[in-house]
Amino acid sequence: MRRGRSERGSGTVLAVGAIAAVAVLASSGVALASASLATRRAASAADLAAISAAAVASDGGSPRSACARAATVARANGARVTSCVVGSDLAVTIRCAAPITVRLPGLPAESTVASRAGPGRSPPGT
Repeated sequence: MRRGRSERGSGTVLAVGAIAAVAVLASSGVALASASLATRRAASAADLAAISAAAVASDGGSPRSACARAATVARANGARVTSCVVGSDLAVTIRCAAPITVRLPGLPAESTVASRAGPGRSPPGT
């Protein structure tokens, strides 16, 4: 008497499918962690670069020297300045980008963050 089709090998196919799903989830998790790290690196670099540039600007430095200082600080923190604007109130707005080292196809290669710093405003009447 012949029974239905043999199910021999079906466990192997199931195991391969499960391993592939775990591999996709793991690589997605690593890519997400890399993007998060790049965003934190860009934010730290932008904050420090903006503070440094604002200090130069408020000490009488030119906008060019303030932005040069910002670029140096950002580079030391693993990012690059993509935009530097020194306002008439000596407030500095910096935009920094940090590379995402592990990424999935079709997603950005870097994370960009902006930061602003400048001299505090005096309270009214002082």
